[in-house]
Parts: sequence; C-alpha cells; structure tokens
Amino acid sequence: MSDVWIQLVLLADSTLRLATPLVFCALAGMFTERAGVVDIGLEGKMLGSAFAAAAVASVTGSAWAGLAAAIVFSCMLAMVHGFACITHRGDQVVSGVALNIMVAGLGPTLADAWFHQAGRINVTGPSARFTPIELPLTETIGQVPILGTLYVELLSGHNILVYLAALALPLSAWVLYRTRFGLRIRAVGENPSAVDTAGISVEALRYRALLVTGALCGFAGAYLSIAQNAGFQRDMSAGKGYLALAALIFGKWRPVPAVLGCLLFAFADAAQARLQGVAVPGIGQIPTQLIQAIPYLLTILLLAGFVGRAIAPRAIGQPYVKER
Repeated sequence: MSDVWIQLVLLADSTLRLATPLVFCALAGMFTERAGVVDIGLEGKMLGSAFAAAAVASVTGSAWAGLAAAIVFSCMLAMVHGFACITHRGDQVVSGVALNIMVAGLGPTLADAWFHQAGRINVTGPSARFTPIELPLTETIGQVPILGTLYVELLSGHNILVYLAALALPLSAWVLYRTRFGLRIRAVGENPSAVDTAGISVEALRYRALLVTGALCGFAGAYLSIAQNAGFQRDMSAGKGYLALAALIFGKWRPVPAVLGCLLFAFADAAQARLQGVAVPGIGQIPTQLIQAIPYLLTILLLAGFVGRAIAPRAIGQPYVKER
C-alpha cells in the first residue's frame, strides 16, 4: 500500500480529532443563536469547562467526574450570560466578550492558587482521562487492503468523546427539526412576539437553549483537557470557540453545513501541522508562523464573501420586551 494513501488516512484521522471540539461548540452555538441570543462567549465556556474538567479529574482521578464538572461549570457560565442579556436585556456581544475575558484570567489564576503549577493542571492516571477505544475485530479487518487501513486508522482508536461528537450531529438535527422544543427554539429566534402570543415564555425558552449550549460546550472543554491533552493550561482553547462560531455562520445556522465547516477548519489545522518544516520547490521552507495562520486565514476568506450571504435568525441580538 502506498505511503500517500496512508498519509491521507492519517490526515483524515487528525481532522476528526481536531474537529471534535469545534463540532460540539458549533452545535452549542446553533441552539443559542437560533433562539435569538448572540453567543460570542463560546470560547469562554469551552475554556472554563476545560479548567473544571482538569481540576476535578485531577483530584478525583475520574474522567467522568471531570466531564460532569465541565458540563455544570459551562452551564453556570451560560446562565450568567443569560442573566445579563435575557433577564436584564444587556448587550449580548458585550456580555459574551466579558465572559471570555473573565474566564481567560480566572482559570489560570485558580489553577495556580489550587495546584501551584504556574497556572497549569496536570491530569495523570489512566482513569482520569478518556483513553482511545479499540473497536472490535481490529486485527482481523486490519489485514484487508484499503478497508483495513480505514477501519484501524480512521474509525478505531478514538476516545469516546469523538464518537459522541459524531452522534451529536444527527441528535441535534433531530431535536431542532423534529421536536416541539426545536420548533419553539426556531420560532423564538424568528418571531418572539408570536411565541409570546401563543402563551409560551420567550425568556424560559432562551434560558433552556442556553442550558443546551452550556452542556455541549462542556463536552468540548472536557475533550480539550482530559481527552486530547493531559491537563489544563492558559488559553488552551486557542480561539477554537471563534472558529466554531465562524463555522456556524459558514453553515448558515444549520447543523450539517456547520459541521462541514468544522471539518474544513480542522482539515486546515491538521494540514498546517504537517506542512511545518516542509520545503516547497522553488520557494523554500515557508515560515512556521505563516503555516500556523492557515486555519484563521481560511476563516477570514470564507466569511469575507466566498460562501454567499448568510442570513441570521431575524430576532438574533434583540432583547425581547413583553408588550403590556
């Protein structure tokens, strides 16, 4: 089997791993924004839940306890955002940015105060992290040409959160388009006054959407600190929340196109990791900083108009004031 084929499969494998937090985060933002609330704070919720997961997993030695803590902490941050922009009708963008700034400083500060490791949290022990899962019949199917490589290298060997991210797409699409809750979420993002006229609380619906967002961001943050990595460190989310938001806009607030956008950004990230140090014929070695900027440059190019006009939910960013 050619080395080119193996390298392509390994690149696809890296793409899936790197796309996992983006998928969770983009689907999280979809629920909030389809409900009419701008959520710039995806980055802060993901980073905060990464801190919570690492802290609890390090103390308890349980990855599941860390995941639960990540979800709870992320939901708490979501409620703070809701309290500011739903209950008190504050500026939703300002609230999200403030949340990001607060968490960026709070996490390393608490990590340094509690663990005394210069703002880091190391997670050790097999049960404190989500380890790779080997699917059945790996050795047998691995002997089959082409199919075996796909099964062993691409489908098998991921941790459980990668598989949950794959399940999150059809589940989110089903909830959004096939349930009463999803119908109400879409309605409140388009015409909240009609929802209110039907006797349904607009504020309660938006808070419920924020809880869903908080839970999904909790999965994303836990993946960063106790699955993909072995601990928490300052700014470890590295703008992934903003990339997820860009993928959501790229996908025009729909689940399948948004996830495809996540895969595109993850592919660019995986490709840049392999291009570092590679000399291009006629050009020479490209500076590492330029290669590392590829995913973010791709984001700018896509959002600059290459994907057509993205029409947001009509009521997004508008605090709802109940008519008396």
